[in-house]
Amino acid sequence: MRSAISVIFDTDPGIDDAMALYLLARHPDIDLRAITTVFGNASIEVTTRNTQRLAAFYGLDLPIASGAGGPLRVGAERDAPAHVHGDDGLGGMVHRLPAAARALDPRPAHELICEMVNAAPGEITLLAVGPMTNLALALRHDPGIAAKVRQVVVMGGAFGTYGHGGNVTPVAEANIINDPEAADIVFTAGWPVVIIGLDVTQEVVMTNDFLGDLRGSPAGDFLWEATRHYQDFYDGLHGIGGIFSHDASAAAYIVAPALFRQRRGPVRVVLDGIACGQTIQDHRKPGAEPNAWSACPPQQVCVGVDAEGVRKLFASLFKNSQEGVPQ
Repeated sequence: MRSAISVIFDTDPGIDDAMALYLLARHPDIDLRAITTVFGNASIEVTTRNTQRLAAFYGLDLPIASGAGGPLRVGAERDAPAHVHGDDGLGGMVHRLPAAARALDPRPAHELICEMVNAAPGEITLLAVGPMTNLALALRHDPGIAAKVRQVVVMGGAFGTYGHGGNVTPVAEANIINDPEAADIVFTAGWPVVIIGLDVTQEVVMTNDFLGDLRGSPAGDFLWEATRHYQDFYDGLHGIGGIFSHDASAAAYIVAPALFRQRRGPVRVVLDGIACGQTIQDHRKPGAEPNAWSACPPQQVCVGVDAEGVRKLFASLFKNSQEGVPQ
């Protein structure tokens, strides 16, 4: 039997975060060790509350630690996207969730990450689907964790594949522009990073019919209702008849990397100016002239995806379950 993959989930719920957490909670190949929260889709207070209540709803009993409430650069905060995720971060549906079942872990998120990685060297995958501030703080707190993490998988960035640019500016994706300094620290650290950006997540559309077919269980009904606000946003902007599968695609990568095509090369983030937040990979053969990428480790950027495979993987977790929520 294949051993389960140990994961710490760094998240900012967020509707697509709620979908990713369902996949992590339900998939038999995932051993979800802890959840850490970060600002992003809402304030840190809201994302932490949402995480606690989603964990209770999905039947999870594990450490949850609150993390960064803003970016590394003081004064660089951006407004939360209530027009995308709703004022409560969950499409107006947070009232449908039970109260938190477990008190918050007393450790700050970055300290929890460091302690858990040090306690299980070589075992833990960090999955980050919000701004990468907690991961950058963890590296600052204990740089040695870079050699002990199994893998870092992030949802963020845009590299122009299939014409997919940024979703906040023409070149910047939301998680990156919310803390570009943190993203650059994470991408240039000496640990293996896989980047699931808009290049692939905007190729995975969960249509209205697909989401409707998930109904019939508490989790399916909740996700259907929560995605109504999210779908209205995407329909108005792109007319896609559904939603882009951002964070759930990153979670899917952990258990099914063969669904994704990757490109290798160091990645940097633009930190200032009109291109602030742009992610740039140097995937050329190394040249004689040094540049800003030369001293950075190569990372993997996903540039292709089996969209139907991702949808089938997600939908399969609603099969053979009367409740759709872990027991």
